[in-house]
Amino acid sequence: MINHRILGHFHESAELKIQAASTLAPAIAQAVDLMFAALSNGNKILACGNGGSAADAQHFAAELVGRFERERLPLPALSLSTDTSILTAVANDYSFRDIFAKQVQALGQPGDVLLAITTSGNSENVIAAVEEALERDMRVVALTGKGGGRMAQLITDADVHLCVPHERTARIQEVHLLTLHCLCDGIDVALFGGDVHE
Repeated sequence: MINHRILGHFHESAELKIQAASTLAPAIAQAVDLMFAALSNGNKILACGNGGSAADAQHFAAELVGRFERERLPLPALSLSTDTSILTAVANDYSFRDIFAKQVQALGQPGDVLLAITTSGNSENVIAAVEEALERDMRVVALTGKGGGRMAQLITDADVHLCVPHERTARIQEVHLLTLHCLCDGIDVALFGGDVHE
C-alpha cells in the first residue's frame, strides 16, 4: 500500500513537470531576463514567502549570494523570511500582513526585483509586499499555483507570473523548486556565459 502511494507521488510529480515545461519555459526565460537586467544594473533581488515558500525564498537567495553550480562573484539577493527579530517585531507591533511589506519599504529600490512565492496566490503578506514593490517601481516575479489567485490580477505586464497548473500544494512546491533552479542557472549563463553542464 505505502509503495503504491510513493510511486503515485513520483509519477504525479514527474507528469506535472513534463506538462508544465512548455507552459512555464517562456515565462521562466522572461524572468531570467528581468533578473539579469536588474543585477547587471547594480540592483538586487528580494524574495519572500510563507512556510515551504519561505524556505524556497531562502534557498534562492543562498544560491545567488553563495553559488549555484559554478564559482563566481556573489550576487545581491536577500530573503525577507529569515530575520526573526524583524518578523516578530513587525507582526507584533503592526500585523503579520506587514512582515514583508515593511522590509520592501525599507530595502527595496527602483529597479530591484521582488520574487514573491505563494502556492495559492492569495497570501496576504506576500500580496502586501508586491503592492509595496510596485509602488516603489520594482519589478515582480511571482511564483504561484492554483490559478494564481489574487496575485494574477495584481502584477503588471512588466512583471512575470509563473503559475504552476495544479491544485495540490506539494506538487506546486516541487515545480517551484525546479523553477528556482532554472532561474539560478539562467542568471549564471546570462551573466557569465557558457554552462558548466553544456
